[in-house]
Amino acid sequence: MPETAATADTRTPSGRLALAASPEKIALGPLDGRYQPAVAPLVDYLSEAALNRDRVAVEVEWLIHLTSNSVLPGAGPLTADQQEQLRAIVTEFDAASVAELAEIEAVTVHDVKAVEYYIGRRLPGIGIENLTAMVHFGCTSEDINNLSYALGVKGAVEDVWLPAARALVAQIGRMAEDNRAVPMLSRTHGQPATPTTLGKELAVIAHRLNRQLDRIAKTEYLGKINGATGTYAAHVASVPGADWQQVSRSFVEGLGLTWNPLTTQIESHDWQAELYADVARFNRILHNVCTDIWSYISIGYFAQIPVAGATGSSTMPHKVNPIRFENAEANLEISSGLLDVLGSTLVTSRWQRDLTDSSSQRNIGVAFGHSLLAISNVAKGLERLDVAEDVLAGDLDTNWEVLGEAIQMVMRAEAIAGVEGMENPYERLKELTRGHRVDAARMQEFVQGLGLSPDAEARLLALTPGTYTGIADKLVDHLK
Repeated sequence: MPETAATADTRTPSGRLALAASPEKIALGPLDGRYQPAVAPLVDYLSEAALNRDRVAVEVEWLIHLTSNSVLPGAGPLTADQQEQLRAIVTEFDAASVAELAEIEAVTVHDVKAVEYYIGRRLPGIGIENLTAMVHFGCTSEDINNLSYALGVKGAVEDVWLPAARALVAQIGRMAEDNRAVPMLSRTHGQPATPTTLGKELAVIAHRLNRQLDRIAKTEYLGKINGATGTYAAHVASVPGADWQQVSRSFVEGLGLTWNPLTTQIESHDWQAELYADVARFNRILHNVCTDIWSYISIGYFAQIPVAGATGSSTMPHKVNPIRFENAEANLEISSGLLDVLGSTLVTSRWQRDLTDSSSQRNIGVAFGHSLLAISNVAKGLERLDVAEDVLAGDLDTNWEVLGEAIQMVMRAEAIAGVEGMENPYERLKELTRGHRVDAARMQEFVQGLGLSPDAEARLLALTPGTYTGIADKLVDHLK
């Protein structure tokens, strides 16, 4: 093919066409590519554009706060219309705004300074160009950034991630309720063990996940606005008569955040480390859920409902693979790894400030994106499961030896009540059952030969692996 202007200089050093030269946007990462629909809601909170919009919002609110409280002599309250026009800078922030900010930053080579100039350009149109010097007054970049990140993370967690996680846990809770009385063989150490119910095991999962979500819902999102090294030095030098701590506190709390009174140049990010540890713990519990469900599918406890037109294998047409749970596992691992790195990195800063947190925090959206994607996959995977009650029942019926625990405990109780011949119950059951398969007839024959009281014998003879579930079904009520 002859070279044209469209194809000139668009090859890599190895001779392949350079995809980066394509006019269409090609995503480098999967969250911006094939998985973009699943994580799109996070863009409004944790993208670079969202961060810039929040920076604009913080700067605008700081200007309104200073004027509304007449903190600076000569700069009294703005009119309601002026305040509305200022806030419109935020509400009308769009793709053109992002582009304009990028143009300004190309000159300033400083993202927060670009925001200051972006707002300053709009003050003449509001009739308050005399207040241009009040934009970013007394602020260091981190005053704006820490509040912007706090607002973005808070919004992402409360408006997107938590609702999705809550919906998933509620879905698991409904499955627990629906299957509360379905008996299931337990497998401690992978070996047949005292039966439970499928509903009770699902309730355990829901309970564990809910505890983490309750912790996350109580997160304190801290913020500060106190100058270059957290001393209000420039504030006091310029306006010594103001109560700057009160001005700072009321502003931060007015944003819906918790005021941090003691910081260096940066807000210490401890709250972020705490939050990310909780989210990572949720991720890891959910990862355990995925591996357990995957294993139950592999032994036939769950049957997967095929998706019309879908292919499970390129060569084995019979396969319906548990890909939703496998996909979730991988994304939960990536998310947790990133959250761990963020948590360990963000709590450390050399002396009064270094920039490691700046680069780290740009990956917050990636960490939450992989978690949100995993939550979506688990929810979709659960929707395509049918409980194979016949398989669960068959598994129980081939493992009568699990009643050994019940029999030896009844024998102990009988011995305490004075019934003779109940010596060494554990050893006698161990000899009968350890490493051996015992069917119903052999187990009942053994019970009848023990010399139990009539009531105890009747109870044990009526017991089956499927009915030896204690109060498992009632335990599901704790989810309520």
